[in-house]
Amino acid sequence: MSETGIDGLMASVDSALIVVTTSAEGEPAGCLVGFHTQSSISPAQNCFWLSKANHTYRVSLRSTRFGVHFLTSADLELARHFGSQTGEDTNKFADLDHTTAEEGVPLLTDLPNRILVERLAMLDDGGDHVANTCRVLWAESAGSFEPLRASQVGGLSPGHSSEERAVHP
Repeated sequence: MSETGIDGLMASVDSALIVVTTSAEGEPAGCLVGFHTQSSISPAQNCFWLSKANHTYRVSLRSTRFGVHFLTSADLELARHFGSQTGEDTNKFADLDHTTAEEGVPLLTDLPNRILVERLAMLDDGGDHVANTCRVLWAESAGSFEPLRASQVGGLSPGHSSEERAVHP
């Protein structure tokens, strides 16, 4: 398998982006996520994958509830905010309007297309991301929207590279 081949295929898919937020023991966390999908219709379930190098991943190990915020094409600055900083160095929520849902999960006021989920299972297959399968507790939407796609955040420098993962296989 050619790495160039998979990169080309995935660039053609041009995934929609989300921001995942969570909190554990009073520590909020959130990150930009490109790997996610609905995984069941009934019951409603959603999966997302968190980078092992990410502060949000380490907080997620101590949490069970997550906010999944769907970005619109107008949300490029929020994508940059959550995708290029690390929670180890900055409180990503300090200057953002947000409310708090169950178990302290931050919900971003400027991202009203969202679901609140509860983790059912976590799968670490040895890669650089960990899968979270979650039950949808509730969903809300401001109406139809054009999603922000991976191709629209070109040049984004992540807060951590995938090689910086906390746990190596």
